[in-house]
Amino acid sequence: MSTVPADPLTVLLVDDQQLMRVGLRMVLDSHEDISVVAEAGDGAAAVQQALRLRPAVVLMDVRMPILDGVDATRQIVEAGCSKVLVMTTFDLDEYALAALRAGASGFLLKDTPPEQLVAAVRSVASGDSVVSPSVTRRLLDRFIATGPDDAVDSRALEVLTAREREVLGHMARGLSNTEIATVLFLSEATIKTHVGKVLAKLRLRDRVQAVVLAYETGLVRPRS
Repeated sequence: MSTVPADPLTVLLVDDQQLMRVGLRMVLDSHEDISVVAEAGDGAAAVQQALRLRPAVVLMDVRMPILDGVDATRQIVEAGCSKVLVMTTFDLDEYALAALRAGASGFLLKDTPPEQLVAAVRSVASGDSVVSPSVTRRLLDRFIATGPDDAVDSRALEVLTAREREVLGHMARGLSNTEIATVLFLSEATIKTHVGKVLAKLRLRDRVQAVVLAYETGLVRPRS
């Protein structure tokens, strides 16, 4: 008896360049478990399409007419209809931070290899977060130059246990659950539990927000 395939992961492509949308569609639609359900050429149209279709992931450009990708991301995330994975040509920290603070679950550059893009879409859809390593380096450089954000009180972390703060610190340094488990000599399941408690206690959506908060509160300092 044949097995009924699971419903494909639905994606909305948002970019003001049609050629870019065509390329992204070719990459994503070549995988049976992913289906591009619609396209949009500006942020306003993206919000409308996301609210109507509720795709699993919105692949969002940053610089667009009418409504930019950062504001469109904020509206989509606040509506709770989709996860947003932001893509841009510009490796600029202000765009990365703005997109992440607006609620994006991932941030990639447009020169990301196709296989990494597909993996990122799947990861975001499953609830994980993805940030391009080169963007992460630029984010850290920003904190080196400016230090932690004075508007974020380090006492916000007092709700965490010592172990949870330790786990958060390793998360901020880019370690996966498996890597943290190895460093702390704990099981991966235990680390996953700690990560869940960190997000819940700090009322954070995902690991991306946790990493940003860790640097903004000064818990972790780049190249320290």
